[in-house]
Amino acid sequence: MLPPRLSAAPDALCAEPGDCLAVREVLARIGDKWSLLVVGQLAEGPRRFSELRRAVDGVSQRMLTLTLRGLERDGLVVRTVEASVPPRVDYALTPAGRTLLDPVRALVTWAETHRTAITAARQTFDAGQAGRGAPALPREDAA
Repeated sequence: MLPPRLSAAPDALCAEPGDCLAVREVLARIGDKWSLLVVGQLAEGPRRFSELRRAVDGVSQRMLTLTLRGLERDGLVVRTVEASVPPRVDYALTPAGRTLLDPVRALVTWAETHRTAITAARQTFDAGQAGRGAPALPREDAA
């Protein structure tokens, strides 16, 4: 039997039925394409923008900027500017951001553990889809 918070109700993962919108907003932030990768890079300590850009493979300057701003807005990352020439800007996890590290590590471990099975399932699924093409639409004159 599932704990009360994990019942089969439509909002099963939310503590209260109306909380799901807020939960979805938070999950959208941390579950986007880049945020967890940035959080992972900041796990060892503060990093400069250029260091993050090199470390997060495939992220554009614009997307990294937007991701860092979003994480900062949500209180997960802090941006520190040092008065120097040129100015030095560092990004670091806040205490709230550091609380993400254990769940992120758990997800990475899960992905590593199950990647072979997932790859096999994808291959099986894709092989079953080969030749099927687009699903047939019902004909208007069929009645």
